[in-house]
Amino acid sequence: MMPLLGPSPVQSPRFRAFGPKQIHAIAKRFPLSAEQVKTVELISQVLPFRVNEYALSELVDWESVPDDPMFRMVFPQRGMLAPEDERLLETASSTGDRQAVAAAVKEIRGRLNPHPSGQLELNVPRLDGSPVPGLQHKYRETVLYFPSQGQTCHSYCTYCFRWAQFVGDADLRFAAPGPEPLIRYLGEHPEVHDVLVTGGDPMIMGSDRLSNHLEPLLAVDSVRTIRIGTKSLAYWPYRFVSDKDADDALRLFERVTASGRTLAVMAHFTHPRELGTEVVAKALSRIRATGAVVYCQAPLIGRINDDAQTWNSLWQAELAQGTVPYYMFVERDTGPYDYFKVPLAKAAEVFRTAYRALPGLARTVRGPVMSATSGKVLVDGVEESAGARYFQLRMLQARDPALVGRPFRAHYSPTAAWVDELEPVPDTPADIAAAVWGGTHRQLLAEGSQP
Repeated sequence: MMPLLGPSPVQSPRFRAFGPKQIHAIAKRFPLSAEQVKTVELISQVLPFRVNEYALSELVDWESVPDDPMFRMVFPQRGMLAPEDERLLETASSTGDRQAVAAAVKEIRGRLNPHPSGQLELNVPRLDGSPVPGLQHKYRETVLYFPSQGQTCHSYCTYCFRWAQFVGDADLRFAAPGPEPLIRYLGEHPEVHDVLVTGGDPMIMGSDRLSNHLEPLLAVDSVRTIRIGTKSLAYWPYRFVSDKDADDALRLFERVTASGRTLAVMAHFTHPRELGTEVVAKALSRIRATGAVVYCQAPLIGRINDDAQTWNSLWQAELAQGTVPYYMFVERDTGPYDYFKVPLAKAAEVFRTAYRALPGLARTVRGPVMSATSGKVLVDGVEESAGARYFQLRMLQARDPALVGRPFRAHYSPTAAWVDELEPVPDTPADIAAAVWGGTHRQLLAEGSQP
């Protein structure tokens, strides 16, 4: 199977990233106010800021700024930090004392829950009793792999739950210098048949480097699926069309699929505008021609895509491009969470309203889903019984495989935005209560279940 390697119908721009140091240059070309420039300079000391020409010229609707969803998605805004943290940062910045600024930034980041859901405590695997850098093993059959050269992105999302990867603090970062420990770990864990290469964004790497990380997996018989988590299709689709090694990347994809493995490109599309350009259509066509399957997922984000029409349009656009709508996630409790969070009650209604207007082939999508400490918790809907309301929940994935697929309930809340804000009902199975809510609720349920 050969990719579509003929002459590209789109121009071939050169990738260049712009960060806080280029914000004044950006403001000379695009209608950014002095206050917006000041905001980016301030907030980007805590939350990473990075953008490129494609995002600036093709994705942001500058006539709708500051309310444009793509603008909010790439440019830090007031309100993304707590008011007291903004004041602390402004005070430190006004002194001109770099040490004071660094101390304030470290203090604020520490309050932003940089590693949610037990990533550091529960997910890091071990070899010979020592942690394996750049690996996460949460679910029995799946390992996450973070190549060190892929721990950045073509642009950064302001809501990114992996923001800690991008702030230059080695203590907060997952990064594997090479695949050797991964291959050894897989040899000791034949139950793992799915490797998710993630970041950052692995597609920020050149094809030679990417090959160095992927090719060794083809020698591991137990690995049957290789996934690549990427936002590049949204932020820099030229990576698969006209970058100098775009064809090399596609040939690498072909080698993976020719080996008999499933290659799944896990595309992160947050808004239908990201699917509206000629170059992204071309990129998706070329990827699919290699035999890879493209799955699409994104979080439900307040102020960006928190309405049913946006999600219905997004899923319909994904289906039209030959991709598989896969997950609507709930925004994780990290980073600027309070700015972006959506109550679970609203999330369930947005999903239901968008889903019911989909054609059958797009109803592959699942959501809203919380990637919690215990696993992936699906909000199946809201139930009314005997005058009370409940969230119907289900474990789509779990650390404990015995929990997978099992339904349970929690008391309805109009404001709860994460599972730990919910209260389980008294008849919740003890093992689910313990996994999802921990010891406090386990004791509560035990007492409530006494005859």
